[in-house]
This record gives sequence, C-alpha cells and structure tokens, in this order.
Amino acid sequence: MIRLNSGKTALLLCVFWAAAAMLSPAQTFKSLASFDYTNGAYPIGLVQGTDGNFYGPTNKGGTGANNGCNISCGSVFKITPAGTLTTVHSFDGTDGNGPSGVVQATNGNFYGTTSYGGANDCTSYGSTGACGTVFKMTPAGTVTTLYDFCAVQPNCTDGAIPWGGLVQATDGNFYGTTVAGGAGGCTGDVGPGCGTVFKITATGTLTTLHSFDGTDGAYPYGGLVQATNGNLYGTTSEGGAGGYGTVFEVTPGGTLTPLLSFDSTDGAYPYGGLLQAANGNLYGTTSGLLLSGGGPSCTGSGIGWGTVFEITAAGTLTTLHSFDDTDGANPYDALVQATDGNFYGSTACGGTNGDGTAFKITAGGALTTTHTFDKTDGALPFAGLMQATNGSFYGTTVLGGADSDGTVFSLAVGLGPFVETRPTSGKVGATVIILGNNLAGATSVTFNGTAAAFTGVSNSELKTTVPSGATTGKVKVTTPSRTLTSNVSFRVP
Repeated sequence: MIRLNSGKTALLLCVFWAAAAMLSPAQTFKSLASFDYTNGAYPIGLVQGTDGNFYGPTNKGGTGANNGCNISCGSVFKITPAGTLTTVHSFDGTDGNGPSGVVQATNGNFYGTTSYGGANDCTSYGSTGACGTVFKMTPAGTVTTLYDFCAVQPNCTDGAIPWGGLVQATDGNFYGTTVAGGAGGCTGDVGPGCGTVFKITATGTLTTLHSFDGTDGAYPYGGLVQATNGNLYGTTSEGGAGGYGTVFEVTPGGTLTPLLSFDSTDGAYPYGGLLQAANGNLYGTTSGLLLSGGGPSCTGSGIGWGTVFEITAAGTLTTLHSFDDTDGANPYDALVQATDGNFYGSTACGGTNGDGTAFKITAGGALTTTHTFDKTDGALPFAGLMQATNGSFYGTTVLGGADSDGTVFSLAVGLGPFVETRPTSGKVGATVIILGNNLAGATSVTFNGTAAAFTGVSNSELKTTVPSGATTGKVKVTTPSRTLTSNVSFRVP
C-alpha cells in the first residue's frame, strides 16, 4: 500500500478542488447584438417565441415614417439565440409610438402596447402627442391597431399611456395598465388621472376595470401577473398612504384591493411588475428613484438605491435586500424565478462601473452579482431578465453597445434546458402549447404522470391538450436524448 504524507495529501486535495471548480458550470456573458437606430434603439425586454427565437420592442428607432414621433417611433425585432437580428415591424406614429412590451398569445400572434401614438390627441389634457395603443402583430410583422386610448375625451377616462405590457389570462383576454387617464381625480406630471387597469379582448373590445385615485395608488408603469387564484396583481409607482407606491390585487371583474403602501423605509417607487413564485408569494422590486420625465434613467429624485421584496397574498411584506449602489442600484422591472429556485433580475444603474448589473438572489435574500455592465457590453438594463428554455438568461440594455443605442445579451450560469407551457393552467381538454429546444422526435408528454396525446409542430413547439385524469404538477416531455421538465407546475383547476 502506498501512503502519502500530509503535505502531499493537501496538495492532491487542492488539485482535486481546482479541477472540480474548472469542471463546474461556467458563468458566461455574451453580447449578442448592438442596435444602430435604423434597426431600433432603446430595447426594453424580450419574450421567447414558439419558433425558438426571441422578440422584443425598441422604444425608439426603426425605419417607419415620423408621424408625430420624436425622431422615430420604435420597432419590434426578432433575434435568434445566436444573435442574428431582424426588424419585424417599424412603427410610424399612426399605428403607435414607443412600444414597451410584447407577449405571444396562444393563437401565435403577438400583442402589445405603445405608450404614445395612435389616433387620439392628448395635448388637450397636458400630454405631448397621442395617447397610446394596443396592437396585434403577426409573426411576419403585420400590425393591426386594436385600440386607441383617449377615445373618451376630454381627460381620457378610458386611460392613456399604456407603458406596461399585457398578460393573457386564463379566460383568453388580455389585461394591462395605463400610467395616466381614467376617472380618478388626481393630477400630476404625467397628466390628469392616476391611471387604470383594463381588459381587452383579442378583437379589441376594451373595458376599463379600475381607475386609480391616488389613495389606492397612482401611475402604474408595470404590467400585471395572474396568480394561481385567478386574480391579477400589480404595482403603482406612486400613491397610496405614504405616496411611495403600492401593491394591489384586482379581480378579472375589476374589484381592486390595495395590499400594501410603501412608506420609503421599506422601499419606494415600484415601477416593475410582480412574479408569483413556487411558494405562492409575490416578489418584486422598488427602484428607489422617481423617474425623471417618465423614461429609463439613472437620474431623478431618489430615496435609497432600491430593494427586492417578498409579499404574501395577505399583504405581509419582507424586504429581502436593499441595494447600496456598489452591488447595483435602481431595479426597475420584475424578477424571474429560474429552474434552480433562485430569483434573477437586473439593476439599471450602479455596480462597479455605474452602468447597471445582473444579479441572483435566493429566497433568503443572499444576493450575488452575476454581471456588471461597462457600456461596451451595454448600459442601463431597464428591463428584467428572461430565462429561455435552453436554460440561459437573455435581456436587453437601453444604452451602450457599439452605437450606444442598446444591446441584447445572454447570460449562462450553468442551468439546463427545460420546457415551458402556455398557459400554465387549464382544465381537462384545454389546448396547451409546449415550448422547448430539440423537441423533434418527442415520444411522450405527461401531466404530473398522466400521459397526453400531442402533435409536433416544430423543433421548438409541441401542441397538446390536458388529459383526463391530470392533476396539478410538472409537465414532462421525453425526447430521444433526454426528459425535459416544465419550469413551473401546471395547475389543473
């Protein structure tokens, strides 16, 4: 038997640990594309399409005609996971100005909002230009305006300036918010009215569900999330008892309940939406910064550097982390819960270079900076991150890159591929789309162990229905090379 002395044993252990570290999943950041204004500028967020590519809006830029826009009206783009960028549609003002979010519906079309533009003039109530739209876009880029806000003049009681994106609820309709307008009585820099919550059908019939009045919140910039109880949850950037923003619950019928008013000691100015985590609680961020002029910025009236928070359905709030600028500042958007159970997001400002960060935070509040931006690879990551079905994260920066007009980037942290269902809940017989990678040749689909019939649409999409006997749990897809599990449990009412 060969025996090693303590020194040699320690040396071998060091070599072993070093080798294990090298074999552990690497964290890889990659700049995929830089915008140059002709193909868009100031990109805000991404969504994965059923074709496996990513789609997102640019708030400015594009090649559309300038009909009342400031220089240009924005665009919707498509980018492959490898970084090939294509402009799908350029807005021209008449069909919208400044898109700020898109979502792909179960019918395959994209739906979104433009903050300005459209047919109706808002100058009579203090805003500049037209009041915003809701639009439908085919994957080929044909845009149809579904609704022009401020159709009810004066004062736009139906809402104005829909900044946040839409969410398609389980009833098939879309729900969203407008920053201004509505029947509420408050006034402010944005314009008369404190904003609204609305419902709109796929054919364009809009219903104003709630008008904020300041006491229950004001100026909701973020979109909504539908929770497993069927209700919708969101934030207002200002208003409430302390004036620093609120978290609210609203039923699909329009009954709104304020859950929390921030008082600045526990956070201020929540601009982003919320995420419902696997434990049923809601998670979000407060920016700590009152936006100057309403657009993405690192300047303005600030109270701290922002927070990450958790809130129960009953309104009990826990501050998980308070940023201190060195680890990031001013998170403006929602978080994403990844397949490892942790939460990932971005801060628009702060970090080593002052250009923003990407971060991971555990449910217990332990924060790790996963990337610090330096202008060359992007600056001002205003929108949050998205985890694609290949396991990597993708996101955008409003500024920075080769032409300082924003970037698209990827961030791999060693997480494996999975499948995503659209929607994430449904009764027996409901149609479900499954997104993933390398799905060609799939041999089985199960809902919490119950087999389901399915059809292969493409290498990145399967179509199935909820089988009889299915219960709430993970969806699994078996392919010739592996078994892929859904990132969240599919809920069967």
